[in-house]
Amino acid sequence: MKPRLQAAFIPNRFYFLIVLILLLVTGLTIRIIDLTLINRNFLQHQGDVRAVRTIDTPAFRGIITDRNGYPLAVSTTVYSVWINPQEFSFSNQDIKLVSESLGLSVAEIKKILLKEKNKHKEFVYIKRGVSPDIATRLKQNGLSGVYFQETYKRYYPEGEVAAHMLGFTNIDDVGQEGIELAYNEWLSGHSGKKTVVKDRRGHVVSDITQISEQKPGNDLTLSIDRRIQYLAYRELMQGVAKNVATSGTVVVLDVKTGEVLAMVNNPSFNPNNRSPKQKDVYRNRAITDTFEPGSTIKAFSIASALDSGLFKPTTVIDTYPGWFRVDHHVVRDEHNNNSINVAQILQVSSNVGTTKMILALPSNQLWNLLHRVGFGETTGTGFPGEQGGSLVKRSVWAPFALATLAFGYGISVTPLQLAQAYSVFANDGIKIPVSLLKVDKSPVGERVLNEKTAKQMRDLLETVVSTKGATGELAQVPGYRVAGKTGTALMAGIHGYQQHRYTSSFIGLAPASHPRLIVAVIIHDPQGKHYYASQVCAPIFEKIMEGALRILNIEPDGLATSAA
Repeated sequence: MKPRLQAAFIPNRFYFLIVLILLLVTGLTIRIIDLTLINRNFLQHQGDVRAVRTIDTPAFRGIITDRNGYPLAVSTTVYSVWINPQEFSFSNQDIKLVSESLGLSVAEIKKILLKEKNKHKEFVYIKRGVSPDIATRLKQNGLSGVYFQETYKRYYPEGEVAAHMLGFTNIDDVGQEGIELAYNEWLSGHSGKKTVVKDRRGHVVSDITQISEQKPGNDLTLSIDRRIQYLAYRELMQGVAKNVATSGTVVVLDVKTGEVLAMVNNPSFNPNNRSPKQKDVYRNRAITDTFEPGSTIKAFSIASALDSGLFKPTTVIDTYPGWFRVDHHVVRDEHNNNSINVAQILQVSSNVGTTKMILALPSNQLWNLLHRVGFGETTGTGFPGEQGGSLVKRSVWAPFALATLAFGYGISVTPLQLAQAYSVFANDGIKIPVSLLKVDKSPVGERVLNEKTAKQMRDLLETVVSTKGATGELAQVPGYRVAGKTGTALMAGIHGYQQHRYTSSFIGLAPASHPRLIVAVIIHDPQGKHYYASQVCAPIFEKIMEGALRILNIEPDGLATSAA
């Protein structure tokens, strides 16, 4: 009986298993239909949320070039490395791999990741601006929670030579100083967006679609000539070192177009590797800093006297005994020059002679000319932080205030203003706007000085350089006629003018017969053997002017004079 009962029970168990399997298969089939047909859209969306991302595609910042197309600022691809603390293992091995790859200490990485505010985040920057090679090596380690974001970094091939002119961008490639800041919107472009599929480690597996195209920034062509810029910086740097000066500036200007062919300052900085301690050298002193120009203003004082018709280049002025009392003050010359004519007053830079002429004119005549040539207002370049200097207009001029203005005190100017003002002599009395960008044709200028007077002043300024013993003798350029003026002024401090501290300057133009270039050289606080501009600035001017004339292949106009 027992064997029969067991045989009867076996088929019932078999059927039960068959039914159970059929139920399971039916359930799985229904689930498959539900997943693939009924709830497909919902599930696909949930998958996309976890794998499909919308990311920004950075825009390429426009290239900045010199007037000849040589790149001065370009953008290169770099990577930002970030970590998701919720995914990162925090093992000693993984932290060590990250630290060795990025050049950070283990302590630095732990400090970043274990900050209280970062513990619960899913995005923490570890290092930005990482080179593609370093990023690739780190990627190959396949560390969980370590991600990479492609971006751009600005690179400046000329380094410190053009640093003040160009400025720089920040870590996000946004202009912070100089041309980069002034034309940031033009250079920046616009980022794009695209959808991508990422794997569980956050790496992009494939692109799905481009939502919006990135728009690259516009290129920008500057007025400067890289060759002249380098020449000016080299000679300025050597001049500052030789004269043990605190700083210096050079501006080279094309007098026909108003284009700035070179603008340099020393000390400078490397925009590719800036130090937080160097912030005091970031500013472009040629545009943002002012100084009292001293005797370089005498060219305008004498131009004002000639323009009045009361004086001629041959008019004789008695400067004996080398000093002159004005109100309760005394105006002095370095030497007693006795009776000298207007041309000689400029050659020896006589304060007494200049003062006597200006005090014989209507009180506002000099101020009006200084204002017309551009002093007291910005040049309009649009450069960030540009200063307009100081040119005070008085309703009633005290004689001594007018006298000090005549020889360059009581007025402050920028080096660029001074260069633009002297271009009036080069352009026969026409003032033209200056430009930091390359121009296609010469701009229309404005007459601010009588043509005859401008030409007379050019001739007088030439004698300052060509006459033996005159203050500008060391500025002579072989083969070219040069016209220019020296200036040496005491530096103002908190408690008034400082003894034995000077600003020395020389500004000149060449070729004098048909001017093409103006070079302005300013040296602050020379503490070497010399401080007079005739010995400090004139030799620097000569080297820069000579080199620039030859670089531009400008025809000499003084060969016969040199041969004689």
